[in-house]
Amino acid sequence: MVKNSSKSKDQAASSRKASPRAWQRMLSGRRLDLLDPSPMDIEIEDIAHGLARVARWNGQTEGDWAFSVAQHSVLVERLFAKMNPDAPRKWRLACLLHDAPEYVIGDMITPFKAMLSSEYANVEKRLETAVHIRFGLPGDLPQWVHVAIKRADKLAAFIEATQLAGFSEQDARQAIARPRTVPKIKIKPQPPNEAADAYVRRFRYLGGKA
Repeated sequence: MVKNSSKSKDQAASSRKASPRAWQRMLSGRRLDLLDPSPMDIEIEDIAHGLARVARWNGQTEGDWAFSVAQHSVLVERLFAKMNPDAPRKWRLACLLHDAPEYVIGDMITPFKAMLSSEYANVEKRLETAVHIRFGLPGDLPQWVHVAIKRADKLAAFIEATQLAGFSEQDARQAIARPRTVPKIKIKPQPPNEAADAYVRRFRYLGGKA
């Protein structure tokens, strides 16, 4: 019986060793479990740092720097505020954080993301929920907020496509969105450190507390 117990312990230890690492170490020192993320392991500085170094459009944009997900997020929040002037700041904060999971799982262009299994979407959703809870938002946003963020997100993508990613307006309307009006906003890629700082400033302006 002693031998069997020892064998069971050896098998358990071997199984633990064989399990792939599912956590990401952050510069803050946090270790975020990607499969079961804890809100307590999420820091806004880690999010900003990561998103400022993730390129939109797979990096296929004009300029000396990639147009980052951090810049995109700030743009989407600005558009959301214009389109929903009466929206409380907490929903604007939710909008700013709408792509936060990408600080660990990266950004994928829509056509490729559509080909992935539901497990990718599940991981993304768990990360999103943990981010929301960490910063005082409900895990699941109201449906109208979700829809409004998506509209602003599509408009931002249209602006990026036509100004930076080489799309003609006609191509962008066919492939991305068909906005009734397009605000006169000029965008220019920022260096990563500037994009991260701008993201954190916006977070704090909207009442986000680290």
